[in-house]
Amino acid sequence: MAEHKLKIGKIPYANLFPIFYMLEKECDCSNYEFIEGVPSSVNLMLRDGKVDVSSSSSIEYLRNRDKYTFIEGHSISSIGPVGSIILFSRKTIEALDGHTILTSSQSATSVALLEIILAKSFKEKCNLKPAKLTQGSMPSDIEAYLLIGDDALRAVKYYRTRAIKKTFFIYDLGELWHKYTGLPFAFALWIYKKDCCKEKMELVEKFKDDLNKAKKLALKNFKEIASKSPLRNVLTEDELIAYWKNVSYAFGAEHKKGFELFRKLSEEMGLI
Repeated sequence: MAEHKLKIGKIPYANLFPIFYMLEKECDCSNYEFIEGVPSSVNLMLRDGKVDVSSSSSIEYLRNRDKYTFIEGHSISSIGPVGSIILFSRKTIEALDGHTILTSSQSATSVALLEIILAKSFKEKCNLKPAKLTQGSMPSDIEAYLLIGDDALRAVKYYRTRAIKKTFFIYDLGELWHKYTGLPFAFALWIYKKDCCKEKMELVEKFKDDLNKAKKLALKNFKEIASKSPLRNVLTEDELIAYWKNVSYAFGAEHKKGFELFRKLSEEMGLI
């Protein structure tokens, strides 16, 4: 019965596609129920107990770390450019102080990261305003906007292939963080709510094993996975493979240093 299954949040972004592809292809998922949603909606479902475990926004974990446990060794991180957390601006980033930046409502972590980078690296304070965004949707009176996930991948490809990239300055937040700190940035962790999973710990332990297996297989089989990706009509298979190679799926010592710095800066700025 569905209520006895482990409910797993499934964020339908390209960065997680290799993990879910191998998880569903190579592991016994008969005791799992996959529930799709963008990061912000998955965060809410985790809080409400509608999802048991998921790759979830780092800021969600930090804001509720007394309630959550993260799965060791796994994240969605970058060590430099990530390719899918992108600020598009009509001005250079150094000239944005005091301006309004439209931000995606899909990821609180990316918005917090942008606020930190602007304040700490560029000594700027901008008005960050949530909005529903797609490529080419920026109002003429707005100087910059932040896109994440597949929307960002599509927009970067759109601008670069149409020779109109001079219209915007394009900034990768993973790259800006690394330039500022020299550390990886963890955009998401695999987390579960402690009290919700007490009766499902056997399934949680099985999922940890399956996640380890899926990650190992994914890292070895990007070419196969690229041929099955829903984004292969937007990015070439080589572009998808290059994107996945920029994503770090680990959560080692350096990742934890970057994560701890993000926690410290978020606390200083009242973001958590």
